[in-house]
Amino acid sequence: MKKRQVLFPVVLAVTLLITLFAPLAFALPTRSELRTALKAAVAEENGGSGFDVWATIVDRDGVVKQIVFSGTARGDQWPGGRVMSAQKANTANAFSLTSLALSTANLYSAVQPGGSLFGLQFGNPVNPAVAYTGSPTNYGTANDAMVGDRIGGVGVIGGGLPLYDKNGKLVGAIGVSGDSSCADHNIAWKVRHTLGFDYVPDGVSSTKDDNIIYDIVNGVSASGWGHPECSAEATLIGKDLPNTNPIGVKP
Repeated sequence: MKKRQVLFPVVLAVTLLITLFAPLAFALPTRSELRTALKAAVAEENGGSGFDVWATIVDRDGVVKQIVFSGTARGDQWPGGRVMSAQKANTANAFSLTSLALSTANLYSAVQPGGSLFGLQFGNPVNPAVAYTGSPTNYGTANDAMVGDRIGGVGVIGGGLPLYDKNGKLVGAIGVSGDSSCADHNIAWKVRHTLGFDYVPDGVSSTKDDNIIYDIVNGVSASGWGHPECSAEATLIGKDLPNTNPIGVKP
């Protein structure tokens, strides 16, 4: 009887510790953290037009957790970028694994005729009931009606990246939209780096990560994962991202 009396408090204490601290290990960025990182990244040179952008984070189930914009008001960035950012986040999450990260930029050539994933972009469309529900005045705020639902959709241009925590666990993805697709990728990469969710396990790029690949010549990607160039400046910035904003290394 005494053994049971001693064992019960121990089990209870262990259960409480697991309950309290387990969620913290895989917690996604808060709205404030995302917006602060996004504004900082947009303020840098990214090779685009310098436009304000939208950013969306989804969890591993594809549920929208956060959506923000970098401008002062929602009209400061393209209205269409809101859904596009969510679509890119959904895509990067849906087609990445614990062992291999794929950015939306990596998918461009793969989905073209003759590519290894031809037709992928025509499946799993955005759910319009989720994308356009609620008052537009709440878009990009904490009360955005998209938050808490699965958006769906497949985007195959730059701007979407999977999120890996410090343990290498794939916990969701981020999508950025509002500038050129190349600039969107550069911004998303910087934001992910700032937030500390870039412990990428492997990828199809030459640096073994999910960076954008510029190897299309005469319409053909040498690797099969290439993305079109948007500007010379964006290309230079993108190619140097593994040096300026290196991916995390698991302890």
